[in-house]
Amino acid sequence: MHEELALLYPWLKVGHLVFIIFWMAGLFMLPRYYIYHQEAEAGSAEAARWVEREAKLRKIILNPALVLVWAFGIALAIATDAWSAGWLHIKLLLVLLLSAYHGWMIGYGRKLAQGRPTLSGGKLRLLNEVPGIAAILIITTVIIGKLYLP
Repeated sequence: MHEELALLYPWLKVGHLVFIIFWMAGLFMLPRYYIYHQEAEAGSAEAARWVEREAKLRKIILNPALVLVWAFGIALAIATDAWSAGWLHIKLLLVLLLSAYHGWMIGYGRKLAQGRPTLSGGKLRLLNEVPGIAAILIITTVIIGKLYLP
């Protein structure tokens, strides 16, 4: 471990885990917000409230949490000198894919706010499962991968 970061390791891990929880909570909420938004009458006051709620979720929770998850995660990888670990490469790929999903969902929210929905409620309900599946894969990679892919 790098000496300076090694001293901070427990705090880096706490920060990483806390902001993972915030990010995942937001990723679980966002598609659900979009479903409710799409079910509201276009141009209605209710639809406008959903646009506002979605923007707050993105600005207050999702985007800051994403940045902090990456920052704490990179700091942890540096602190533990884990860059050559096979499990970390898999985890990084999965987190990169989840980050891309995050970005795609943000883009869809912009379309929805402009009154241009392109997905059905059913498809959004399916997309709502992506963060859960990603969490299972990432957690399994970290815990089991450390045993078999050092």
